Amino acid sequence: MKSIVIHAAKDLRIEEQDAASPGPGEVQIKLATGGICGSDLHYFNHGGFGPVRLKEPMILGHEVSGHITALGDGVSGLSVGQLVAVSPSRPCGNCRFCNEGRHNQCLNMRFYGSAMPFPHIQGAFRQVLVADAAQCAPADGLSSGEAAMAEPLSVCLHAARQAGEMIGKSVLVTGCGPIGILCILAARRAGADLIVATDLSPFTLQMAKTAGADLTLNMAEDPQGLDRFMPDKGTFDILFECSGAAPALTAGISAMRPGGTIVQLGLGGDMSLPMMAITAKELELKGSFRFHEEFFSAVSLMQKGLIDVKPFITQTLPLQDAVAAFEIAGDRSQAVKAQIAFA
Repeated sequence: MKSIVIHAAKDLRIEEQDAASPGPGEVQIKLATGGICGSDLHYFNHGGFGPVRLKEPMILGHEVSGHITALGDGVSGLSVGQLVAVSPSRPCGNCRFCNEGRHNQCLNMRFYGSAMPFPHIQGAFRQVLVADAAQCAPADGLSSGEAAMAEPLSVCLHAARQAGEMIGKSVLVTGCGPIGILCILAARRAGADLIVATDLSPFTLQMAKTAGADLTLNMAEDPQGLDRFMPDKGTFDILFECSGAAPALTAGISAMRPGGTIVQLGLGGDMSLPMMAITAKELELKGSFRFHEEFFSAVSLMQKGLIDVKPFITQTLPLQDAVAAFEIAGDRSQAVKAQIAFA
């Protein structure tokens, strides 16, 4: 089988590797579609992010779907030929955080395509994948591209849970890459009233409008675009900070109303915070990291037509053009979610 392997920054290779057979409780999957995530792009462009660096070749990818080709012993509820979305979240189930129900904080997490531990956790961008049956969400009625969007949508559903009650609230989304776009969809589904989105790219801002943002602001063209929301101590109840950029966070905080909640999703490295403003406005700052049980909810919401991700799958390239797919995925003038077709 062919796999997409990163060796160093800008050194992405398609390599032949042996396919595995499923053991007890596992399924074998013929991969159909894989979405390129921001973390994949960090490995591709920079060899890692922050203190996380590649120390050995690693298969990339964790946003995947495919069709089951074989069932291991003891597997029920799934069938050969069935399309499934595959959750990359594989907590141990035994550590103190798993026992507290905080599976996304598992001390022994095996998350596809992660260089955080060493040896690295190999990813899912391979033509044949063996996964635990518990990772597989039946995706009947969805396309393989939609099913592969379950992972980033789960990130945003977890962030929405961190934000708390949103009915009638005013929401600011900074950064309109895939996560920002999906946060707009999640916030609207959760009952947000006013949604304002900021970015630097006209293309992604147009996509934010398609996702349902009431107002979009190009901060490159109008750096003071949020000023109208700052009088009387600010407007927004909730900020989803999806860019990982300190200027976006600082501008967003200035537009927050007292008692608001900041949910930080963007992973751009350490940032300096305007602590005086956070303190004086009594803002609540929450991190949002990965997800767990939200994965099956993401698939269900798409199956019911309650969240439509199709307009945001902007490119699908064949496996042999993986390098071109990665280059396009990082171009915010033309891409929201670029995917790779494995079949």
